[in-house]
Amino acid sequence: MADTTRSETRTGVKAEKVGQVVSTKMQKTIVVEVSRRVPHPLYKRIIAKRKKFYAHDEQGTARLGDVVRIVESRPLSKLKRWQLAEVVRRAAQVGAHPADLDVKV
Repeated sequence: MADTTRSETRTGVKAEKVGQVVSTKMQKTIVVEVSRRVPHPLYKRIIAKRKKFYAHDEQGTARLGDVVRIVESRPLSKLKRWQLAEVVRRAAQVGAHPADLDVKV
């Protein structure tokens, strides 16, 4: 007989990926490009494959060029199935002043 009063907790291991942020133009969403190197199935030459993932960034902490870790989550929208776990490495932000660019302000 099945015991219906017992509560089962699902403790599955969630997939993680590390990639670079290529877009932060949406609200609470970042686009992360994950690159991997795999051998060609026939010729065995190492080739680089890239895939973009849409990830949820609630606080908006990730910036363009950052290396981030994303984890699998439930579907949050049509394309978002990942959440930002942490920022692994910040990108070097180069600040340009209008005087350096010869722009009238």
